[in-house]
Amino acid sequence: MSTSTIYRFSFGPWNISEGGDPFGPEVRSAYDHEAKYALFKPMGFDGVQFHDDDVVPGMDDLSPEQISRKAGEVKGMLGNQGLFAEFVAPRLWFAPQTVDGGYTSNSASDRQYALDRTLKTVDIAREVGAPAVVLWLAREGSYIRESKNAKLAYERILETINKVLDYDKAIEIWIEPKPNEPTDQAYVPTIGHAIALAYASSDPKRVKGLIESAHAMLAGLDASDEMAFALAHDKLGSVHLNDQNGLKYDQDKNFGSANLRAAFNQVRVLEESGYGSKGEFIGLDVKAMRTQQGSPVTAHLTSSRELFLHLVEKVRTYDREIERQCVEARDYEALELYVLKHLMGVG
Repeated sequence: MSTSTIYRFSFGPWNISEGGDPFGPEVRSAYDHEAKYALFKPMGFDGVQFHDDDVVPGMDDLSPEQISRKAGEVKGMLGNQGLFAEFVAPRLWFAPQTVDGGYTSNSASDRQYALDRTLKTVDIAREVGAPAVVLWLAREGSYIRESKNAKLAYERILETINKVLDYDKAIEIWIEPKPNEPTDQAYVPTIGHAIALAYASSDPKRVKGLIESAHAMLAGLDASDEMAFALAHDKLGSVHLNDQNGLKYDQDKNFGSANLRAAFNQVRVLEESGYGSKGEFIGLDVKAMRTQQGSPVTAHLTSSRELFLHLVEKVRTYDREIERQCVEARDYEALELYVLKHLMGVG
């Protein structure tokens, strides 16, 4: 276990967003997108997660030269604030061409659009200094299974990954799995699927995973186990820590707010595996509560970061000798009581 890791934190501009939802009115006003960069450092964050059009709005209507120029401007803004771009992700779930999936669409022209957009994202990542592109395969799935050939769909995803790897010999690809929403059933629903694709790719060392706590929970899995699996294969590119209250829609709740013990175990796996010691970010993907007023609202981010650091301290003060004795005696009742009392801070 490393007790000296100094963690770096990141989040995306979408985590400081407009205060509306599909079921009601706005409760807080919008906050200027590029003004958000000045908020990161004072809150203890060094990294910025990006979608491609967070960097270059309206990119589909711009020339390569215009895209490069705008990305360069954002790179300058980050430098002025002492920030780093952690990754850039192609936003392939809003365009009309991606309604039925991008890489796995039944339309050849739509598949070409998705590939072209992804390669533009690689260009943007290069311009802003991000080492990776993230593939959240949001619409790569189906609402009815008969509408697509699943074997062919997986082959098309792998083909796209290989084309990206060939396009840029340095970029890494981090696959972010999720089992559902917006599709009914998604392809690549777990980190195991993502890592299988990594090993099947033309350059497995450059294909990794990004695990979001809530996405693992939506698949009925334990997020700490998913992280451990990726770490065992040296394929955890990053994490999106948050929480989830049951198998509902993706809630992006504050880290640890629904299940503190599950959050403890996620931190335990990361800390004991040395995650972060090579500069990996602790990424947050948490949204403000729908009822929260004000602009900008940032407490959900600072609270999640603070709780993570408290849990790091809980991991570092966790008594391994008590654990060893309980495990050796196979007295898991005693071990569970110790864990809960340790989290509660009672003797």
